Amino acid sequence: MERSFSEQVKAFSTRQFFNYLQKDPENNIPKAVDWITKHGGAEAMPAQMEFLGRVLGDPNNKWYKYAVRIFKELNPNCINMFAENFAINGSLLGIPRQKAMMKKYNCNIGWTILFDPTSACNKHCIGCWAAEYGHQLNLSFDDMDKICTQGKELGIFVYLMTGGEPLMRKADILKLAEKHHDCYFHIFTNGSMIDEDFCKECVRLGNLSFALSLEGTEETNDARRGNGSYDEIMHAFSLLKKYGIVFAVSVCYTHANYKTVTSDDFINTIIDAGARVVWYFHYMPVGNDATPDLLLEPDEREYVYRRVRYIRSEESPFQIFSIDFQNDGEYIGGCIAGGKNYCHINSNGDVEPCVFIHYSSANIKDQDLLDCLRQPLFMKYHELQPFNQNMFQPCPMLENPGYIVKMVNETGAHSTDLTSAESPEHLTSKTIEYAKKWAPKAKELWEEEHPEKKEQVN
Repeated sequence: MERSFSEQVKAFSTRQFFNYLQKDPENNIPKAVDWITKHGGAEAMPAQMEFLGRVLGDPNNKWYKYAVRIFKELNPNCINMFAENFAINGSLLGIPRQKAMMKKYNCNIGWTILFDPTSACNKHCIGCWAAEYGHQLNLSFDDMDKICTQGKELGIFVYLMTGGEPLMRKADILKLAEKHHDCYFHIFTNGSMIDEDFCKECVRLGNLSFALSLEGTEETNDARRGNGSYDEIMHAFSLLKKYGIVFAVSVCYTHANYKTVTSDDFINTIIDAGARVVWYFHYMPVGNDATPDLLLEPDEREYVYRRVRYIRSEESPFQIFSIDFQNDGEYIGGCIAGGKNYCHINSNGDVEPCVFIHYSSANIKDQDLLDCLRQPLFMKYHELQPFNQNMFQPCPMLENPGYIVKMVNETGAHSTDLTSAESPEHLTSKTIEYAKKWAPKAKELWEEEHPEKKEQVN
């Protein structure tokens, strides 16, 4: 996307604004919030500016301390590129274009696309969908370039990568980030391939950040990810912190580890290591060999729900932002898949509704991105979302398993698991009982959180 002159001025002003904050964050952060409030912020976003004014104007508030640490500890180019590409291109400029394209084409067009540069990986972690794909598939550089080029035409400037291990395609990822320097790339990785030279390139480019997979203590982590994985991750943490690169921690919580990965010790460890965000992902029994034994009991999921919200609350001492992909559905209208907010493109090019839903009838290698977003399965998502008025039951596979069977069978989508095709009936046979057990607890939590919506719940 070629920026207009006014857009270039906005980007320049943003860089100048963040440079101002970096010079003296303790004093300049409150001044900046006060300036924005007085010059239109209070009128445009009254609730948000009231919150920011309160938390960033109080030196004792954890979010004030969090903001100061960001400007003191992160590389200036990484901060500036995050602001320009993630905030301006990805949100202020991108979202209005996405909405216009959604109206024009009457389909879902999401805020981000998640794609897999490769199926190859040096790990075989329990519960990881990537292990089900095999290890011989790759998106070519031209495929990835096509995704970003056509995505930008639709207003999409933020891209996530998984795998396999994405950094096995390290050179092509850097090349892609340089060519699409107006985009922002967030990479989920096991951390084993992060080294000094790679960090230097990331600092030079500024438009890459990372989410490293960690499952708690050395014992619990290596039990799932293999011996030595914990030490590899800690080494990667130290390099990313040294170079001031933005990174998060990605956690799959299960019946076996849910208390460990939400404990005080775990949170303090990743904060000390330099993480700014912790992503929590509910275990999904995807694949013919996946076990439902790791699914959580209702009380265990409630524990995670309350614990994650406490971690990010002002009352907690933890200077990190926690996100729960499953339990935070109320903030994003339930299921975000099928292009509503995102979709997944696997290393074979199959365009899937979600990283956990391995069905499709479109492939980016021989179709344009827009046509892939308008495939019958995605149009079913567009028609039926949200799948439940209770946003603690967002998923058409985990909490509402009848939907994924219905959508796949009615649209003729095929399994994209290239090693062992799984029918939607087999997939949901592992979640039906879970959904039944979770429903009463979800109802209880929803009515506690939203008593005004009690009668709307399915």
